Formats: sequence, structure tokens, C-alpha cells
Amino acid sequence: GDETRGWGPPFVSENSSAYYTGMNHSKDNISLDLRTEAGRDVLAHLLDAADVVVENFKAGTLARWGFDYDTVLAERNPGLVYTRITGFGVDGPMGGAPGYDAVLQSFGGLMSINGYPDGNPLRVGVPIIDLVAANMAFSGTLLALLERMRSGRGQIVDIALLDAVVSILHPHSANWAASGRIPLRTGDVHPTVVPYQVFHAADGDVFISAANNRQFASLVEVLGMPELATDPRFANNG
Repeated sequence: GDETRGWGPPFVSENSSAYYTGMNHSKDNISLDLRTEAGRDVLAHLLDAADVVVENFKAGTLARWGFDYDTVLAERNPGLVYTRITGFGVDGPMGGAPGYDAVLQSFGGLMSINGYPDGNPLRVGVPIIDLVAANMAFSGTLLALLERMRSGRGQIVDIALLDAVVSILHPHSANWAASGRIPLRTGDVHPTVVPYQVFHAADGDVFISAANNRQFASLVEVLGMPELATDPRFANNG
């Protein structure tokens, strides 16, 4: 079954990890062997009556089983919204290549800007690319359903994990495009806004955000150093 069943510890039962149950609570499922005609018949029956199908097989897998969207499913069920999530898309130099969240964090550049300057590139501590891609798929599916209400036709929603990682590289991507300088890891310090970082204090760490001149003036007032607000060195964020 789903390989995430083994992604533990901790396990909530002999064959189910906390990871798996966290993603699949409140869901029903059936298992089909699509190598068999009987399994394909059941899937065809489900697809004929479906409003939306979401799949993230390796690109081309469903087509090999006889369920290509363009040539089969769109003809059998014209109102179907077919949402496909792949690692790198289905065409181009890496089209069809498989992808995991951490693979795309690495390939897409996210790891290179996460961490401290004197340390290694770091994976973000949650599967952020999977989550962003899922939300892109969700919004794309809703837009497709809205179009179906108007035209009666379904369509394909094509999402790649690579799209997701590129979409969240701001402001590093914009900074690179404007300056030509490769972004550096800055730890908890924001690359363009100050102060916007963790500070070490006697009673523990504290995060301070003063993202505009008014907030900075309020901050230095609280800190007992209001003169810093008019100091030419700190007149503005730049």
C-alpha cells in the first residue's frame, strides 16, 4: 500500500504510521490492481461518474493503463476536471521524472537559501513543496469547476512540484533578477528587511519585526533609544 504507512516511528498501529494517518484521516479508500481488467473496469466506472479526479502517478502511468485524459477520459466524461500533479511536468528535458518534496527543495533552489551562511543548505522542516503544490492544485481545480459551470466542459489542471518551488522563492528570485547576485543563506535574518530576525536576550530568544519606518520608530521608543529613529544611518530600511 501507500509507502508512507512505513514512515515512522511513531506508529499508531502495526501497519500505519502517524505520518500516514495524519494525511489520511476522514478518508475512505479502496485498493485496485490496475494490472488486471477487473481493476481497470472499476476505475473506469468511478471515472465515468466523477466530477474531479486527482492523481500524482509518475507521468504517463494512467495513459499506459488506458486512461489518458485527452484521448479517453475527456471523450467519455466531457465534464471531468482532471488534476495531475507531477514532479517536473510531462514534457521538457526532465518531463516525466519522479519527484519528492525534498528533491524539489534541493533542485529548485529552496535549500540553497535556507540555513546559516557558515552551514549547510537546509531542507525546510515541513514538506512545504508538497503543501504548496496541493494548494495550487486545489485552486486550479476550483477554477476549472467554475469554468465548467459556464461552458459545461471540464479541463486538465496540470501542476508540477517544480512550479510550486519556483513560486515561493520570493524575494530571492526577484533580487537575483534585479541584481544578478546569487542569493546567500542568511539564517533567521531577512535578506531585505531589518530588523526582521531573532535576537538573543537574557530570558530567551525573541523575534522582532519592524518592517517600516513607523514600526522602527515605535520599536526604538520601546527600547529607550528613540534617537535611533532620526539617525541618518537608520533613516530607512535601505
